Amino acid sequence: MKTRVKDVLQSKGAQIWAVPPDATVFDALKLMADKNIGSVLVMDGDQLVGILSERDYARKVILHGRTSHDTPVSEIMTKDVKTISPDQPIDACMASMTEHHIRHLPVVAEGKVVGLISIGDVVKAVIEDQAFLLDQMEAYIAGQSL
Repeated sequence: MKTRVKDVLQSKGAQIWAVPPDATVFDALKLMADKNIGSVLVMDGDQLVGILSERDYARKVILHGRTSHDTPVSEIMTKDVKTISPDQPIDACMASMTEHHIRHLPVVAEGKVVGLISIGDVVKAVIEDQAFLLDQMEAYIAGQSL
């Protein structure tokens, strides 16, 4: 059983949290804290224009002496957003996250954002896949030894 991105979204839900590019970093951080999430998408209408993570905040606001109340999200967001298709296997998420050193991947279908996958979602899916395979192997071995 190979879990696909759409399977993960179906089980966790496709809820996304986003802010517009002109929102302040403070507003984005408040949303992240309220929702207990590590990043928010930056959307101009229904168009994905960036992603803002806690890492962006730490490296581009605090270390540069900016304030979160005065800095617009558009100034510090990651603009080169890596995305993934719902039909991709979860292994592709893991590979992309590892290659690009990221923890969140927006899921895009036909040009529209349909969800967000986090590294935690990926790890959970991989563990479930491995447990399924282990159960299958144990059942096969038990059937063979009878």
